[in-house]
Amino acid sequence: MKQALLVIDVQESFRQRPYFRADELPAFLANVQSLIDRSRKRGIPVVQVFHREPGDDPANPFTAASGFVRAMPELALHADAVFHKQVHSALFGTDAGGGTLEKWLRARGIGELLITGIRTEQCCETTARHASDLGFTVRYVTDATLTFPMRTRSGREVSAPEIRERTELVLDGRFARIVSSADALG
Repeated sequence: MKQALLVIDVQESFRQRPYFRADELPAFLANVQSLIDRSRKRGIPVVQVFHREPGDDPANPFTAASGFVRAMPELALHADAVFHKQVHSALFGTDAGGGTLEKWLRARGIGELLITGIRTEQCCETTARHASDLGFTVRYVTDATLTFPMRTRSGREVSAPEIRERTELVLDGRFARIVSSADALG
């Protein structure tokens, strides 16, 4: 089955948010870069997806006007295709011509997606669920996703590892196969 590697929202916008924490960033970026490099060697297309919100407010790091809707410079990424989205699922992203990521994948006969990016429980998880519902096989590469601690409504902080564990729990065997970056292409 033909595969594609999705690199979702690995963009400078996140460094501008107050919740951003860089402690797990180096390992995350190393895992994503390893997948990019190995995908290239195997001829697997690498797709870059950016979250871009409408408007021209330069104070919003997710608008084009901010200048932060760009790849994190630590990645050496020359994407086969680039898409921008305004919602959580990358499959709704559009290219410069207005075509969707889903259409791009189907036109190339791609049936299996490797999901990586920022944030684990938001755009990455949503994309995995959406892709599964559309009939794609999904490999969710948890250690090539990044998230940040969050607070519950009652005020308890949920750590990034707890969020990843919860995401694996709800996706595994239902919407995706959970894999590590080392085993993602196996």
